[in-house]
Parts: sequence; C-alpha cells; structure tokens
Amino acid sequence: MRLPAHVSPNKLVEPLLALLVAILAGAVVHFAVGNGGRMPWSALATAAAAAIVVGLRERHRREASRHVEDLIATLPPQPLTGLDRMLDSRTADLIARLEALLRSEREMRLVANTVHGLEALFSADRRLLWISPSVVDIAGFTPEECVEAEDPVALLVHQTDRAYCHQQAAQAFQESEPTSFEVRLEHRGGGVIWVACHWTPVVDGRGSLTAVRLSGEPIQSRKEAELRLLESVAEMRRARSLSEHYLLRTKDERQRLAAVLDAIRPGIVLMDTEQRVLYLNQAFLQMWGFESQENLFGMRDVVLFGRCEEQMAGASSYRAHVNEVLDGGHGSAAYEFRLKDGRVITDSSVVVTREGSEITIGRVWIFEDVTVARRSAEILQQQAERDALTGLYNRRRFDEELDREIAESQRRSRQTGLLVFDLDGFKPVNDNFGHQAGDRVLVTLAETIGRVVRRHEMLFRFGGDEFAILVPDSEDSHLQELARRVVDSVGEAVFHFNGQEVRLTTSVGLACYPTDAGDVRGLVAAADAAMYRAKSSGKNRWAMAGQPSAKRERSAADDRID
Repeated sequence: MRLPAHVSPNKLVEPLLALLVAILAGAVVHFAVGNGGRMPWSALATAAAAAIVVGLRERHRREASRHVEDLIATLPPQPLTGLDRMLDSRTADLIARLEALLRSEREMRLVANTVHGLEALFSADRRLLWISPSVVDIAGFTPEECVEAEDPVALLVHQTDRAYCHQQAAQAFQESEPTSFEVRLEHRGGGVIWVACHWTPVVDGRGSLTAVRLSGEPIQSRKEAELRLLESVAEMRRARSLSEHYLLRTKDERQRLAAVLDAIRPGIVLMDTEQRVLYLNQAFLQMWGFESQENLFGMRDVVLFGRCEEQMAGASSYRAHVNEVLDGGHGSAAYEFRLKDGRVITDSSVVVTREGSEITIGRVWIFEDVTVARRSAEILQQQAERDALTGLYNRRRFDEELDREIAESQRRSRQTGLLVFDLDGFKPVNDNFGHQAGDRVLVTLAETIGRVVRRHEMLFRFGGDEFAILVPDSEDSHLQELARRVVDSVGEAVFHFNGQEVRLTTSVGLACYPTDAGDVRGLVAAADAAMYRAKSSGKNRWAMAGQPSAKRERSAADDRID
C-alpha cells in the first residue's frame, strides 16, 4: 500500500512509536497482573514507556527546529528595514480596524442604551439576553432584574395580557414570523402603560432561528386619546339617538308639508342661502316637463333656471329679471312670461328669514301657470272690445282709443282723423232676404274694408251698419284717399240672394282734430254731420266737415272720371 503524496513517512514515526509503547505497556501490565500482581514489573513498564515518549517528543522538536531553519534558508535575502516597514504597515492597519470596530461598538451601544422605546433580544429558547435601559423609565425595573427574571413577560406584562402576550410571541419563536400587538405593562410603582410590541425573528444563512428582537413603543398617550374618543363617541351616540328622535318628528312634519305642497297647483322651489335646490314639488316638475324621479336636489338656481329657459319665448328677458331679483336680495312680485308652446307663466319669490331675526335662510320661488286665466281674460276682453259678428273693435274700444289719440295729439301737436260711414240700402237687404243675409253682408264688407285699412289705422263697428276708422297723425290728403278707397271697395262688392244680384254703397264723413273739433264728442259730431251731408248729396260719396259741399263733396263716379 502506498501513502498519499502529502503525507511524509517521518510524520508517521511518532504515532507508530506511541502505539508501540502503548502495546508494550499493556503487555507488561498484563504480564505483571498474571504473575500475582507483582508491582515492580508494572512500575518498570510504566517508567520505560514514559521515557520512550519523552525521547520521541524531544526528537520531534529537534526535527521541527531543523525544518524551520531550512525553510528560512530557502527564502530570498531581504533587507531588514523593508521587513520592518511591512510589519509596521500591517500592524497599523490592524490597529485602525480594531479601533473602528471598537468605535462602532460604542456607537451602537450608545444608540441601544439611549433608545426612547423598549428594545430587547431573546435567545431562540426564549431567554432574555439583553434589554435597553429605557425599561427603567417605562416599567420601573432595571435591565439586570429583567435579564435575571425567570419569565420576563410575567415580570413586565400586566396579568390581564400575559397569556395573550405569550400566545402572540409564540408566532415569532415557533413559526419565525414577525408579529405585532399591543399589551399593557405594569409599572413597579403602580399604574399601567400601554406599549405596542413588534417581535421580529433573526435567522442565520440556513434559515434557522438564532434570536428574536423585541421593539416596544409606548402608546399611552394614544390610548388615552382613544379612551377620550370612545367617551366622545358614546356621547355622540346618545346625542345622535336624541337627534334621530327629533329628526323622525321633523321628517313626519316634512312629509305633511310635502303632501300639502304637492296638492297645490303652483310650482314651488325652495332654495338655500347658496342658491341650491332644497325642495321641489310635483307641480313644478310637471310644469317644466321634468321626470318625476329626476334628482334636482342640490342643483344651483342658475342651472335649474337655465334648463327652464330652453322652453321660454324670451329667455334673455327672464334671465335679466332673475338677476335683478337675486342682486336686490328681496322678494319679487308676479312676473309674467310666455313659453314657446304658448303657455303663460308667472313667477314670484319670497325671502325666508330665521324666526325672531333678519338672518336670511333661503328663498321660495312660486311658479303659476296662468294660461287658462289669461285666455279667459282675453276672451272676456275680446267680448268687451270686439263686435261679436264681424270681429271688429266695438264702440267701447272706439271711445278708449279715441280718448287716447286725442290726448296724444294734444301732447305732440299733431292731427287725428276720423271717418264715419254707414251702408246705403242695407235695410232692404234685411227686409227682403232676412237677417242672415244682412249678417253676411256685414261680415263680407268688414273683411273687404279691413283690407284697405293700413296697419296703424283702426276699423270699428258701432252697431247695425255704422262703421268708423280712426287715423292717427293724419293729413287731409291721406284721409281723402282712404275715404275714396272705402267708397270704391263697398261699391264693388256684389252679393247674390235668391238668384238676385245685390249691390250696396256707402256714404263717408271725414273730420279732423283739432281743425274741425276741440274734443272727442265734437269730433264725432263733426264726422256724423259730414256723413249725413254726403247722403243728402246723393250717397255713394264722401264729404269733409267744415267745408262747403261744393268744394269738399265728391262721388265715387267723380273720382273715377278724374
């Protein structure tokens, strides 16, 4: 068998000799015991073995010394000064590293000893190895007392939380998982301190648990704040319960009010001080075409009215009205406006103030659809001002307009003309063909004459076959031309009753204010007198008041000849 290359034969000499000496000593002892236990032989064997071992050691020392001398002899020669410098440099480097380590240790120890919270280190078998000096301020025990305690948890933790603390800490020791929880520490001098504990396992490179670090943060102030908060919450809950009671009563009252507001016809909108919708009744939603389920609460008045303006015929005027009301900060009387679909709406508003003070808490807008009322009023007004048969303005409206025009003429120093005329030969139509034929004549001639009257001129029917035309700001020539057109239009009209052709003519009297009269009654009397003068002159003609008939009377036939 061959030895390995790195094993020298000389290195095996000493072990072999020692083995040989042990065998020889054992044989000698066995021989001595076998011969009756005579001790001189065994002592002699022991001495011999010891001498051999000492000799072998001495021999090995000498050989090692020679080996070192041979090794030094093989080194290349170097100056001693260079070796000294190298040794000094290595020594200085080692000293610097050692000082850095010592300085780092002092700094880390300073941090550990001055930490505000609680820091501790446990071994893997749950023995306390080290705890920060801050434990004195937190719990009143010294670090030595804590380390020497058989169960530090039982020493520091309040008895109510001890089992819970052991249970939670076991997660870090048994499962190598970090865990955090809150416990109460019991101070030696009395009292309880809440601490938030964070247990962090420390494992080696193989994942084995080597220690567990405990970091504790005093949270007594937070817990006291939480306690106060809980008390506040309890007080708030009591107040909330009372508020809910009153709120329920308020809701009941609001439901009653809402039922009343939904039952009335006007649309109601309640706004707060920021012009946001607080309440809308069903009448408002139906009036403006909103869906009954559409949520408009909280919408600004600008947005709400903007959507309403889309349906208005004059949105800009209404917007100016709303701005004026809001800028004034007061209530508003009924404001009337029309929608594109023909409806007529009015709005008004009232400022709501707090009871017993002038503090404004909102505004109420009231919208009312007055279309039916306005149409009824128009019908009544039409019945009062219009002729039921022809639809022309009646004598009542004539009197109102004539008074107004006379006053305007006085104010502006201008002339107002009046034409009064009736139909020649109308009575035979009624007598021969009945009143229906007469009504047909009146309606047809009213339409015919209405076509020759200009927009600023007004045509009236006094009753029977009597008519009048009021002409503001007129000239004589214009009145004469209008009279000619009236005479011509009536004379050209042809009617057929029972197979007979019927034609009528008219006699027209003209008068002017202030030339022919100084007041309303005088002007009408002057026009009537001129009309009767035209009749007496042969009918089918016109005549002006205040002028000789020879100069101012002409027939339709004369006009056609001219």
